[in-house]
Amino acid sequence: MAKTKQFTIAINNQPGAVAEIARALGNSKVNILSLLGTAQGTAGTVQLIVEDARRAKKALDAAKIAYQETPAEQYELPNKPGALAQCLDQLAAKGVNLNSIHATAAKGGKKAVVVYSVEAAAKAATAMA
Repeated sequence: MAKTKQFTIAINNQPGAVAEIARALGNSKVNILSLLGTAQGTAGTVQLIVEDARRAKKALDAAKIAYQETPAEQYELPNKPGALAQCLDQLAAKGVNLNSIHATAAKGGKKAVVVYSVEAAAKAATAMA
């Protein structure tokens, strides 16, 4: 399990909104490791995990893109059926309530990555130890 930072950005649900964020980060040589975007009506939210949080903050600030930065956990698990359920069962058994979660794996890849933020980061650290 690795500690990371999650950036949450409120956007207008319109063409190019996510591209603006990706361009600002890309132009500053910030690599996006994970992205989750959702929209409801005219508003949306983008959650990002990046390789270099310090550089990302500078890039977003320079582009005048407002964001919220929260601690998150990044956990690598086997890319096989039931692995995510097992991970989440461990967290639930310790009383950890997730605020957000997203996971990804490459087809045929051996590992998957799950990123989550919680109400109490300390609980999560103990649960996955």
